[in-house]
Amino acid sequence: MIVKDFSIVSGGVYPELAEAIAKELEQKLLSTELKRFANGERYVRYEESVRQKNLFIIQSFSEVNGYSLNDAFMELLLLVDAARRASANEITAVLPILPYARQDRKARNREPISTSVILRTLENIGVDRIITVDLHSAQTQAIFNRPFDHLIASPIISKTLRKLTAKNKSSYILVSPDAGRAKETESYADELGLDYVHLPKTRDRQNSSHINRPAKITGVQDKRCIIIDDMIDTGGTLITAANTLKDSGAKDIIVATTHGILSNNAAERFDKSPISKLYIIDTISQKQNKAILKDKLEIMPIAPLMAKAIKRIALGESLDFMFNGKNNK
Repeated sequence: MIVKDFSIVSGGVYPELAEAIAKELEQKLLSTELKRFANGERYVRYEESVRQKNLFIIQSFSEVNGYSLNDAFMELLLLVDAARRASANEITAVLPILPYARQDRKARNREPISTSVILRTLENIGVDRIITVDLHSAQTQAIFNRPFDHLIASPIISKTLRKLTAKNKSSYILVSPDAGRAKETESYADELGLDYVHLPKTRDRQNSSHINRPAKITGVQDKRCIIIDDMIDTGGTLITAANTLKDSGAKDIIVATTHGILSNNAAERFDKSPISKLYIIDTISQKQNKAILKDKLEIMPIAPLMAKAIKRIALGESLDFMFNGKNNK
């Protein structure tokens, strides 16, 4: 079915994702001019009319294609402003990963709540709706006083893991890498029909970047261990968990995640780690990580899920059935 009542716009960070979403929807991307001036300032221009169109502007956030994360956000703001000034009807910011999402509270005195700054800026510049995937904290939606569609990636991850474990469930076990993931790990265990264990984690009071783990844990001997997390950044939590599992006699260690940031040479560290397989959803371009990790990295595409959500939103239909109501948690 060809839907004609909206248009897809791509930022410059990850146009391949926007193209994949547009292909799912049997549409062409709206033509734009995106460039960077010599002094670092960004420039955008729509090369065709957007008057009275409903626009879905897709922008990911990672340091690729000559962009910094802040460049990506500035370009998004310019695309929104240009569309608003050109009489677009409704503007939806499609953000596969929300920038600054982890800075959602004041952990110390005199800190900003950076997520609030991001969302209030988008609201003030004229964004009518936000679509994003697997927020760090679901309560973040409360900051934005307009429609906010929180998509969850668990159907994609569950499908992948169900296929992986189908032949011999008894050989697999889910592992929660810290207390914050215990509830989510238990939910996956119930859905997949697998056992699970919790791997304790504490941080050094003198050096918060240092993670303390027990030398060994019970229950994983000769098991294929699966760790599911919402985001991988530097990889410290997962690699220390993998080392403990290996020392505890685990037969295999597998990781599945939504957002694979893999900053500060994390890909190289994962390549040398005991982890045998990384399943990552491509909310961020994984081209560079794939070149390093090769067969160790399996990419799970987000485009079909996002295209389905965009189509339903454009048609004024509910998203609840896509997630069985779990996207409200």
